[in-house]
Amino acid sequence: MKYDFDKVIDRRNAGTQKWDVAPGELPMSMADMDFEAAPAIRKAFEERIAHPNYGYTDILPEWYEAYMTWWDKRHHWKIEKDWLIFSMGVIPTLSTSVRKLTYPAEKVCFFTPSYNLFFNSSVNNGRFVKECPLHYENGEYSIDFDRFEEYLSDPQVTLMVLCNPHNPIGKIWSREELQRIAHLCKEHNVTVLADEIHCDLTDPGCEYIPFASVSEEAADICVAMLAPTKAFSLAGIQTSAIAIPNRFLRHKVWRAINTDELAEPNILAAVAPAAAFLHSGDWLDEARQYIYDNKQYARAFIKERIPEVWVVPSQATYLLWFDCRKITDDSQALFEFIRKETGLVLIDGSGYGDGGKGFLRMNLAYPRSQVEDGLSRFEKGIKAFLTQK
Repeated sequence: MKYDFDKVIDRRNAGTQKWDVAPGELPMSMADMDFEAAPAIRKAFEERIAHPNYGYTDILPEWYEAYMTWWDKRHHWKIEKDWLIFSMGVIPTLSTSVRKLTYPAEKVCFFTPSYNLFFNSSVNNGRFVKECPLHYENGEYSIDFDRFEEYLSDPQVTLMVLCNPHNPIGKIWSREELQRIAHLCKEHNVTVLADEIHCDLTDPGCEYIPFASVSEEAADICVAMLAPTKAFSLAGIQTSAIAIPNRFLRHKVWRAINTDELAEPNILAAVAPAAAFLHSGDWLDEARQYIYDNKQYARAFIKERIPEVWVVPSQATYLLWFDCRKITDDSQALFEFIRKETGLVLIDGSGYGDGGKGFLRMNLAYPRSQVEDGLSRFEKGIKAFLTQK
């Protein structure tokens, strides 16, 4: 490999949120990478920081070019410049869009188990959550479209949050599934917020399909939330884009973003997308392969050493979703026990909706030595938990 993903970076005592843990603990929890960012990105940051003035900044033509070129070449979706709006992040966009695109006490629908902040962004803004549990059978997930349509027929459901690829299960939705989602949402007057922040973290040979690209119906109801932050180890840089083909819908979201003062980039947020999308594609391809190899290693390790745990198949993200229900339905107790016993910090799936109880999530965007350490701790914790039962 051209880039060194085996290098361990000491992130303690650097104001790093994920690594604000006790000495000896290993956090494989929060979804950011433990790799150095691509050289082209670090160079762009260094050059911008070298300029002695850090005043208000604006979006340059390269920012638009980066998104338009990348989605055209990588994901076969031609984004028009007028569709793009800068925002300080996908979650801020989600939260402000919930307020602008729905009324108080209306319902926001999404498939569960799902990223916990989808719940927070809805409830904290005075909306109700309408969980649509994914069908889980033989260790794999699928959409129960009959249930989904029933939920959408509730006139109080006016917004759907679609995670594509889906966090935490790492599933890439097919073109046919996306077209069906679009048709049903259009039919029931439901707007779709498409969280596509994990889209560039597909396994080698796998491809995500942008929701808005699958049909005219999808494009007409879609607010696509895009960013380089997950894929390029930039989670701490508040930068993202919103792509909205529908002119009326775009104006509403533009008003919301500006009302909440989320439309002004900091100096690094302005340059990061161009450095990532225009100059760091080879770095990403190597990172995807490295993460895929970590996932394969983890699957083989768990199958051999911890057969009580089922690793849900996935095609995307650097996250693995563990079904631990043969051990216990109380994933919070299991999470806390493993942390206390071994120092390994994971994510308790119970915060991801009812379908997450009994599941744990592990981040594998780490150097292999840390992945090996984490899996050894996981094995130790599971065996100790089973012994004390």
